[in-house]
Amino acid sequence: MSGPYRSTSNNGSTVTISLVPQTEELTEVLPSERLLTNGMAIPELRKSFRHIENWRNVRAVTMVWLWTSLLAYLGVHLGIIAAVAAFILMGPMHARFAILMHEAAHKLLFTNKTANDFVGKWLIAYPAFVPISLYRRSHFAHHREEFGPEEPDIAFYHGYPCEPAGLGRRLLRDTIGISGYKNLKSLLVATTKSSSRRVASSILGVQVFMVVLFWLLTGAWWSYIVFWWLPWMTQWRVLNRLRAIAEHGGMSKSDDRRLTTHNVRQHWLARFWFVPYNTGWHLAHHVDMGVPWHNLPAYHRELERAGYVTDRITFNNYFELWRAAVTPTLS
Repeated sequence: MSGPYRSTSNNGSTVTISLVPQTEELTEVLPSERLLTNGMAIPELRKSFRHIENWRNVRAVTMVWLWTSLLAYLGVHLGIIAAVAAFILMGPMHARFAILMHEAAHKLLFTNKTANDFVGKWLIAYPAFVPISLYRRSHFAHHREEFGPEEPDIAFYHGYPCEPAGLGRRLLRDTIGISGYKNLKSLLVATTKSSSRRVASSILGVQVFMVVLFWLLTGAWWSYIVFWWLPWMTQWRVLNRLRAIAEHGGMSKSDDRRLTTHNVRQHWLARFWFVPYNTGWHLAHHVDMGVPWHNLPAYHRELERAGYVTDRITFNNYFELWRAAVTPTLS
């Protein structure tokens, strides 16, 4: 079997498929003149890779709101075909909100940390139904030790490769809103608890504001439901699961990030649809989580030049990875 997924024989009769690179496929090239043993840049270079360009994120936050507003407006006023297109394209918009929220959680949105947290909370996370303070704590646990005892997203990552029907059931639950309902129910329950009421109520308050905003922008009271809430409940769940599999699905606990995080070649369509803001260079992000999104391609190239990232551990595209993730055990 070619590619970064391998097969091993068990007693000569059963073949199992693994998504984890084998030891012989990992090059031992670090430390180098420019990278440390763990893949992080030497201190002299690290500062440039970690430089935050505030103007890029001002533009990103502005554009994500402009495009969201425009899609909702066109969806209301240009007929049923435009409405369907707007509904579908709100999936990629939710992906953009999620990744910008992720940047804010890492304090990489703006150099001014007060501005980072304010914009990240009120303009990005709360509109996307995310309690960013809770997300930040759990997400840092994910970075401390992928697949460790405090891994918050283990449900997204474990159990791969699996039978095609297994992934199909998960995606069906996402598509018809079952997964979204569970998230929404948790948010509503949080309003009844003193420890979480303030944050949960703030998120719901922002949603009420967005109902009014969508109504004023489009002239249709139902536009928020169709073009924001419903895509969040359904298609965004599908995109989020597929991205999660592409980041860590079927990988393993290790100090070597090449064994915890997939590497996938980036193509424009995937970057548009569900891995915006360079989040597809996810291995580079896990090697150094202090590198902002606009510097991840350059940092990835640095890892490639060093020989740390090679073709042998790289999927050619996301479809190749997903096919490997649903390759059953062969007898």
